[in-house]
Amino acid sequence: MKTIAVILSGCGVYDGAEIHEATLSLYSIAKNGCTYKIFAPDINQHHVINHITGEEMNETRNVLVESARIARGAISPLSDFVAADFDGLLFPGGFGAAKNLSNWAFNGPEGTVNREVSDAINCIVGLKKPIGALCISPVLIAKVLGNIELTIGDDSGTVEGVEAAGAKHVNTTHGEVVIDQKHKIVTTPCYMLDATIDQIGEGAENVVKAMIKLM
Repeated sequence: MKTIAVILSGCGVYDGAEIHEATLSLYSIAKNGCTYKIFAPDINQHHVINHITGEEMNETRNVLVESARIARGAISPLSDFVAADFDGLLFPGGFGAAKNLSNWAFNGPEGTVNREVSDAINCIVGLKKPIGALCISPVLIAKVLGNIELTIGDDSGTVEGVEAAGAKHVNTTHGEVVIDQKHKIVTTPCYMLDATIDQIGEGAENVVKAMIKLM
């Protein structure tokens, strides 16, 4: 049975992993005959956002601990990740990808990616195994790999950013995936568009199915 590693960035769209995208990705992996193991870096979040008001809160939270809420406690620190143990790697979206797994939200293509995250991406690609990325998380792949083909939907500002990082962007709509055959990268826009939860499920499953075909 194929196993996909899933890297989370916290819990909640504005400061962590987008919960619908994360959950529906896990569901799609299981539905399509694979298993998964969940990881997150053991670091503090950039900040904590009140998801009702959108305002920053005066507290500190840990990305691994918060991600464990989605994983129901079955999670490992990203430092334990070994690419050879997995058949693919998947990143749900949420602003945590751009705030905790990288600083893209603040520095765009001039920013940096967390070292454990970039190592995971490079190791999987080096082993010629597929990577799936939803919503904003393709910016991680663009920053680490540069010259790849991907999508983040049709947001012009983010498109400019990923192209400045060296990637080729393809505009897409709900549920569509873009596959970079050379590097085995599969991306879909999800909540980068004004999406409904069923459209998120469709996008997540299409990513997983495409990854399985590339394995």
